Amino acid sequence: MPELPDVAGFRRVAEQATGRQVREVRVHDAQVLRGIGADAFQRALRRRYFAEPRRHGKWLLIATAAAVNASPAPPTLLLHFGMTGSLQWCAHGDELHQHDRLVFDFAAGELRYRDMRKLTGIHLAREQDEVDDLLAELGPDAQEIGTDEFAERLTRTRRRLKPALMDQAVLAGIGNICADEILWRARIDPNRSTTDLGAADLDRLHREMRAMLREAVRVGRVPDGASWLTGHRDEPDRRCPRCSSALRRMRIGGRSTLWCPTCQPA
Repeated sequence: MPELPDVAGFRRVAEQATGRQVREVRVHDAQVLRGIGADAFQRALRRRYFAEPRRHGKWLLIATAAAVNASPAPPTLLLHFGMTGSLQWCAHGDELHQHDRLVFDFAAGELRYRDMRKLTGIHLAREQDEVDDLLAELGPDAQEIGTDEFAERLTRTRRRLKPALMDQAVLAGIGNICADEILWRARIDPNRSTTDLGAADLDRLHREMRAMLREAVRVGRVPDGASWLTGHRDEPDRRCPRCSSALRRMRIGGRSTLWCPTCQPA
């Protein structure tokens, strides 16, 4: 599932369209559109210019600019990538992938929204109020939140730590793989209650989260190298890359969770 680092990578893909005018919008599967039909979507974006994209949690937002004297006011594109979504920058004439649901055509190339399962999709907001409504239930972005606010939001209710980290209303952007990686780096058991965390635990957790996200955003995904927990998720004999203990896996909050019982004691 795309998480904050992946969407940061998609943002860099979308930057290739910054300042460029949409020549044509081709909707190959209208099921990825939310709250708008294909014809209206195409009319709203044709001949618009894409502004620099920005990210909040797992959402990517692309404001648009109008041609001179064009009306109505230019809308904002909001993309969510669900379980299998991505953005691809392709040359004209590149073969269309079977899961390319939407194509924005520019003079320099094509920006394609690719998604196999179509669990979420694309919104078009006409006004800033609509953008605010769509993002209203999200907490602060995990890459931007400060230490004090992080501690306050994480500990305001009694619950297990991993589900709290993944709750987008608490913190926007952290998914299953990021949460496991952060907790492993911070040496904290994912089953611990948020109310059992001391100031030192919270400070370390925030510090490791920021460091992990910084590295992962740089490459546009959670790295799966030998020194990362993620790199050992699918091994038949899963071993901790730090202490070589056998890793454990169980479901916490309905999600498959990997951790090291030696490095992350209860």
